[in-house]
Amino acid sequence: MSQPAHASIHSLETAKPDFGDLFAWIRAGAADRDRGRILPFDVIRRIRESRLGALRLPRASGGFGVSSRELFRVVLDLAAADPNVAHILRNHLSFVDRFALPAGARGAALKWLPDIAAGAIVGLAMTEQGAGKVGGGVSTYATALTPDGDGFRLNGRKFYSTGALFSDILLVRAAGPDGRNLSVLLPTRRDGVELVDDWDGAGQRLTGSGSTVLHDVRIEADEVLPDEPGSGFGLPYSNTLAQLLVTAIVAGVLRNVAADAADLVRSRRDRNFYYSSAERPEDDPLLQEIVGRIGADAWTAETLVLAAADAHDALSTARARGEPDEALAHHAAVLTARAKLVVDELTLRGATRLFDVGGASATQRARNLDRHWRNARTLASHNPATLKAQALGAWELTGTPLPKLGFF
Repeated sequence: MSQPAHASIHSLETAKPDFGDLFAWIRAGAADRDRGRILPFDVIRRIRESRLGALRLPRASGGFGVSSRELFRVVLDLAAADPNVAHILRNHLSFVDRFALPAGARGAALKWLPDIAAGAIVGLAMTEQGAGKVGGGVSTYATALTPDGDGFRLNGRKFYSTGALFSDILLVRAAGPDGRNLSVLLPTRRDGVELVDDWDGAGQRLTGSGSTVLHDVRIEADEVLPDEPGSGFGLPYSNTLAQLLVTAIVAGVLRNVAADAADLVRSRRDRNFYYSSAERPEDDPLLQEIVGRIGADAWTAETLVLAAADAHDALSTARARGEPDEALAHHAAVLTARAKLVVDELTLRGATRLFDVGGASATQRARNLDRHWRNARTLASHNPATLKAQALGAWELTGTPLPKLGFF
């Protein structure tokens, strides 16, 4: 299948792993996996072997030490191959930035760095159904850690546990014995951990974003990571990178839409509407215009993601030096929120216009082209665009900073 003309800009600039063959293999099976709801365990096994999850891990910890910009180039490539697989890794990549970089590495997180360097995947179990206000990072969790001898027991139920089904290590957000929030890091296969594949969303069907049930799970003292100001979940705008990862996956969907639009026109060969101005569909100026616009939108979306990634690199550099970081964190949050608003709109429009170049036959289930819109719509729904736009407007007009927690 042909690649869009701008694909060459997405190769890594430094001597890092080459994922080209792996991503081509992932893309080749993406439509069939989505159509048949075939969970990508074999794909995640290959991801582990590639050590993709160690890209951002510092070299001193056994990783590749790439920049945020380099990481997001890889994420864009992977999302274009299969957004389900890219989304499975979202919480892992967020964990590495939050807890494995020098400015934040501490306590229980350090224990797992050798495993991550070897390819292990981290999943997240944070969200709970029934919470009044979500996304603030200061929720009162029903999931609770209670003392048990020299360790603890963990009980609770989580939802939206994206990636947990495929993970080796699980980060669980819970209330500690003193009522304050904390993180617990444990092996996913420990007795009492139940991963339920009950996610039934319209899109992103293969991400394992279902329930995590914790039945009296034994937790050792060195597996507990308390929240602290200026570290981990206590950092201002600590979730901005996770938000940008969602937007990058949406942008990857749009790159795939651009490639499929061009391929769809070419596949029609000499079959065109009788009133078209061209015999061959690929010579039809109206179809050329649609394909051209989708390609331009895909380039725009990826450029916005990489610009926001540059802001994350500036933030990481300041934090590593111990320099003031809140203004840089806010700037990264602003660019990330702006990128979301534009990229979501461009992608949803492109995923719809894709069908304008193919006619009714493009809707055949064998092609499964509707997965692009379903995936983009599901990803875009992860956080509210209206509230982000309002927050950006308030900042522009009154100087009110963006919220520091949750979806920013």
